[in-house]
Amino acid sequence: MPPITVLLVDDEPLVRAGLRAVLQAQPDLEVVGEAADGAAVIPLVRQLRPDVVAMDVRMPLLDGIEATRAVLRTVPDPPKILVVTTFENDEYVYEALRAGADGFLLKRARPAEIVHAVRLVAEGESLLFPASVRQLAAEYGGDGGGNPAARVAMDRAQLTEREAEVLRLMTRGLSNAEIAGQLVVGTETVKSHVSAVLAKLGARDRTQAVIAAYESGFVSPG
Repeated sequence: MPPITVLLVDDEPLVRAGLRAVLQAQPDLEVVGEAADGAAVIPLVRQLRPDVVAMDVRMPLLDGIEATRAVLRTVPDPPKILVVTTFENDEYVYEALRAGADGFLLKRARPAEIVHAVRLVAEGESLLFPASVRQLAAEYGGDGGGNPAARVAMDRAQLTEREAEVLRLMTRGLSNAEIAGQLVVGTETVKSHVSAVLAKLGARDRTQAVIAAYESGFVSPG
């Protein structure tokens, strides 16, 4: 199986060097490039086709939020985007997730946590740091159903009872295998339900679906 390829984007050389050292030590991970600002991301993504972009949320020319939007808007079959941040409870992080980032990683994370985050985001079958996403949604996502557009989108999705059940379990961070265990169904059945939920919500991935669930009031972040 080919390694998971990663592009590092951070304006601090020491941060990039640290991430590179941690990731390159794993046989299944490969750092294929680096950039010092979000403005350089699109050409590098097109050239290198990384599986994951680990990107600082705050950079001088183009921050991680706008860079995420630009990649998802202009690059076919875009990579997974993992926002790297100093502060966990940061509105910038939530905005990056709303913009389409697949998860976030703290700069102070231990090496094992960094490796786990990259692998988890690349696989896309679970939610990274579900409790933190819930906390961010509680603080910055409105007051539980307070986002009219999100509420309308959820109503229009017309999720079946089983799809709604799957979405609730997704908000708790359960993987497809864990959801299958909870519902006593096969993993492939869960994958089909997850795909249906994402399609109906117009969500790129489960992170976006979970944010939609919180912002619409479908589930409460409290």
